[in-house]
Amino acid sequence: MKIRITLFSAILIACAGHLSAQTTKANKPNIIIIYIDDLGYGDVGCYGAKGVKTPNVDYLAKNGLKFTDAHCTAATCTPSRFSMLTGSYAFRNNAAILPGDAPLLIRPGTPTMPEMLQRAGYTTAVIGKWHLGLGDGDPKWNDKIKPGPLEIGFNYSFLVPATLDRVPTVFVENHEVANLDPKDPIVVNYDHKVGNWPTGTENPELLKFKGDPQHSNTITDGISRIGYMYGGTSALWKDEEIADVLIGHVNSFITQNRNKPFFLYFSFTDIHVPRDPNPRFKGKSTMGSRGDAIAQMDWSTGEVMKTLKKLGIEKNTMIIFSSDNGPVLDDGYYDRAEELVGNHKPAGPFKGGKYSAYEGGTRVPTIVYWPNGVKPGVSNALVNQVDFFASFAKLTGQQLGPKAAPDSFDMLDAWLGKTKVGRKEMLEESFTLSLRQGNWKYIAAQTKPTPDWLKNKNIATGLSQTPELYNLQTDPGEKHNLINANSKAGEQMAERINYILQNATRPALNK
Repeated sequence: MKIRITLFSAILIACAGHLSAQTTKANKPNIIIIYIDDLGYGDVGCYGAKGVKTPNVDYLAKNGLKFTDAHCTAATCTPSRFSMLTGSYAFRNNAAILPGDAPLLIRPGTPTMPEMLQRAGYTTAVIGKWHLGLGDGDPKWNDKIKPGPLEIGFNYSFLVPATLDRVPTVFVENHEVANLDPKDPIVVNYDHKVGNWPTGTENPELLKFKGDPQHSNTITDGISRIGYMYGGTSALWKDEEIADVLIGHVNSFITQNRNKPFFLYFSFTDIHVPRDPNPRFKGKSTMGSRGDAIAQMDWSTGEVMKTLKKLGIEKNTMIIFSSDNGPVLDDGYYDRAEELVGNHKPAGPFKGGKYSAYEGGTRVPTIVYWPNGVKPGVSNALVNQVDFFASFAKLTGQQLGPKAAPDSFDMLDAWLGKTKVGRKEMLEESFTLSLRQGNWKYIAAQTKPTPDWLKNKNIATGLSQTPELYNLQTDPGEKHNLINANSKAGEQMAERINYILQNATRPALNK
């Protein structure tokens, strides 16, 4: 009898251990952030797109939680990415659009979301566009390129170092340029021409499509870029193959880590300029290369879903689909985006777009899909990507240190659809600062001149010598400036912005 009891106890212990492992896994869903580049609120079907179909994104929306008032923190890419990964408003680190040879913006030792998830037992990766700098100065393109993502919380990285329109046009895997021949070293310079490679200014006949003066430096793969380079011929990417290359690495990472919790920051290069999608997507929209790039983006999203379903891990994987800033049509290349847009409205019903202080600059399509944790529906809660950090900490049972995520709120219940209550207040960064308090939107008067290159964009920037105030409930298109009739409210919101400039905003830090 004693032997039987012991054996039975052993079986119970084994079963309990198995169940415990399953419970631990269930409590720690895989997390994938699908982060699109320059995708506007109205650029996908489930948000009203015309002229292009996005069945895979629409599937996520139909079977997940679609947000109507979700925001990135800034109207440009580098600041939004910095804020999302650090839980800090970008102005606290003077984060701005970086050149392709900038040093690492997030310094080692800075608390980051991937580092926090590593402590929670996650294997972490970033695949795709980076644009947060690399190295300590000029990156050592022909040697070890560090510090980089691996020094701030990622276990694996496969990167487009900056953007598609900036040199060097090579992939960086972990600390090295992928496929680099050491006998053909890379030279990069953002001040003057190096080497004898053709440029868009000198050799326009070699171009697939022309660029403006800023985008007319070194030509690679028939496209002129910002900055100059030569060398590294074996490592150069082909633009129309980038989506396939990135998906290959994404699928490999997911497959290798299917049996343990993982965090994947899948940072798309679509639909940023230069838009040169794979030939199989050309003509998939009525809007030329920009619309075709949206179709390619949707395909990539679908490929992620196929892999998750094939591996049987879809139900316990949380997917957050969103964008780094609002849309832009003409952004440096003559690809007929403005001419072919038709009745499609990239920013949906909102004013402005990329670079803009208006809602179109930061209000972006956002979907949370997690069969095991999120019921399908629509949420009007005010949410912001800066809150991913604190929300994921809550999800995974991690405590935030006093210096971590100074502007990140625990909004997990809002992200999961358990409450319709979102943020009461939110800062927005562009070339000025804006503040949302409920439905009220205050845009501070600009303090710096409008950049010359921005003056040529066909975008309502919201930059003005006087402040602006809007009631988004009655005026979502920000057409009627109410500052004169509500000067007291404007003054109070201006004072609040000044307070935020000097103080962290995470509730736990202000008790």
